[in-house]
Amino acid sequence: MAKFLLVLFALCVVPSIVTARFANDPLLLTGCVYCDTCRCGYETSATKYLAGAVVRVECRKRDSSELTYTKEAVTDSTGHYKILVETDRGDDYCDSVLVKSPDPECSIPNAGRDRARVILTRNNGMNSNARFANALGFLKNTPLASCPQVLQQYQEAED
Repeated sequence: MAKFLLVLFALCVVPSIVTARFANDPLLLTGCVYCDTCRCGYETSATKYLAGAVVRVECRKRDSSELTYTKEAVTDSTGHYKILVETDRGDDYCDSVLVKSPDPECSIPNAGRDRARVILTRNNGMNSNARFANALGFLKNTPLASCPQVLQQYQEAED
């Protein structure tokens, strides 16, 4: 009888303790937002990181476009944002998405860099609560005058 109670305890109580531990331990999504001052499609030495940009995490069901979770954040003085995701989103596709730029001269979302897929589940072998999104970018309305020199560093400019 004692063995039966021990097995019952192990099968019922231990999983609930482990689940309760994770339920109160949110995931922390971190990323940054930049202004592509040379309009080249990637970060360069002339890139400016945007303080005050608005970003949103959006999660949708895998088999439909139904939105299941959203949360917004604003970038800090270094252009970085942090979003606490309270619940595991293992059954969803989640993206970090640009919402608004604080700079009217740099407010065009860069296609392909305007959203980043993020994994917001614990069921993937990662021990850490930290999750990282690729950098999101806006394009400057007109490139800086110094861009040819900047791009030459990357051997992107024609001679």
